[in-house]
Amino acid sequence: MIEDLVKIHDKFSVEIKLGFIARKKQEISDFAVNTWMFIPNSLDINRVTYEKSDFYRDLKSNIRLITPVYLLRDIAIREKEPFALVEKSFEDLASQPSRTHVSEYEYHIRMFVSIVKSALRQDINHILNNGMNDDIEYLVDSYIANIGIIAENYRQLKRVINVSTISKDLMDYYLFGDEFLSNLIEQHSFKLLDGLEKTGKSSPGIHTRLMHIITSEVNYKKEKAYPVVEKESPFRNRDLVFRLSLLKKYVENELFLTTNKRRDGVLVEQIYLSLAAGISMIFATAIAFSFQQKFGNFTMPFFVALVVSYMLKDRIKELSRYYFAHKLGRRFFDHRTDVTLSDHKIGWSKESMDFIQESKVPAEVLKIRNRSAILEANNRNNSEKIILYRKLVRLNRKSLDDCSQYPTSGMNDIIRFNVSNFIQKMDNPIVPLFIPGDNGSISIVKGEKMYYINLVFQFKNEEQLEYKRYRIALNRKGIREIETF
Repeated sequence: MIEDLVKIHDKFSVEIKLGFIARKKQEISDFAVNTWMFIPNSLDINRVTYEKSDFYRDLKSNIRLITPVYLLRDIAIREKEPFALVEKSFEDLASQPSRTHVSEYEYHIRMFVSIVKSALRQDINHILNNGMNDDIEYLVDSYIANIGIIAENYRQLKRVINVSTISKDLMDYYLFGDEFLSNLIEQHSFKLLDGLEKTGKSSPGIHTRLMHIITSEVNYKKEKAYPVVEKESPFRNRDLVFRLSLLKKYVENELFLTTNKRRDGVLVEQIYLSLAAGISMIFATAIAFSFQQKFGNFTMPFFVALVVSYMLKDRIKELSRYYFAHKLGRRFFDHRTDVTLSDHKIGWSKESMDFIQESKVPAEVLKIRNRSAILEANNRNNSEKIILYRKLVRLNRKSLDDCSQYPTSGMNDIIRFNVSNFIQKMDNPIVPLFIPGDNGSISIVKGEKMYYINLVFQFKNEEQLEYKRYRIALNRKGIREIETF
């Protein structure tokens, strides 16, 4: 199964999150994602002005494991995973701080707070999207109770490792997790409160209880000398943002997979190029032998034949190389990325990008693209440029299970695509519009000029064949919104 999420990452970047979920009882799972990108002709993006190297320079891909899924209420139970695993790693480290136990200790801290982060996000989304308003009070109270228990359970672990065998560096790992956990509770409680108030589902009691949780965490961080937001100190807030980023990278490092990217089909490419050289050599040799046999050595016809055959040999070689390269482009990909974690080969990913003609776009995709009548008429003279970005993914179920002590459903490929190259030839973002004013005067209002890039995705995995369309609205100021159809 393939899951997707497309959103604005920043002013000039789109984030496409693809989740590849491998079946538990199937050893090998294959996935295919085809993306057609329809680009307005006025942006002057084509195979001459925008090469493959430009595309891959704008594309950044981070591959990581899907965070193991646990309910918030299950995380709050000491005897169950994941807390039972992190508690055992603390006890093992305190008894014997060997390299193996140190590695396990740090690993379980990172995984625990990552799992809590995912569970908090899911719980908040469930509360905000819950259709039964009568249960809002109960759900919020459960959220508050569970995060209180989770925080208390983790903080009690400090006493387990507060022994003479634990160095300051090892204690710091615990403190990093504690600080990150406190930040999670504060930030997600703010998000929950803000979401409830925007949807009109909040109440004075809910507001008071959530603010109490937030205030308690801020006071706890001050007590532990962890940095907090300061209203009148922009420099400290700048340092805080940097530290939050470092903590996030440190914690989520266990989920990111090791990747080794290389060109795809290199061996086959060399074989085809050798064939091209062989074909041209056969032609040149045949010409030379035939003229030598007919006119003999050291004659003018034989000399001319050698020169002409040499000239044609190079052209035949280049034409053959071009032909084989075109054939290779259809069957092979630009890059192959091998994905591993802890010496376990989880699978691989292949990707390829090409400009294609509209005649090669499937009818189903064009139907989903759904051009308006005026755009269809304009397209006869100034056709949209179309980029096809292909991705193949293969996952090994056994390797996924072996690489982690936690249940892992698959991997996420988080793609960030920067559109800075697309805005270079855009017009001014503001256009003056004239309307009749009062008393026969003329009024001018400002209209925003927008450009639209349409993305049509095709997801294929076993029985799954699904299409989705997104439209990116942007101008010289950056990305304004992403629409879903």
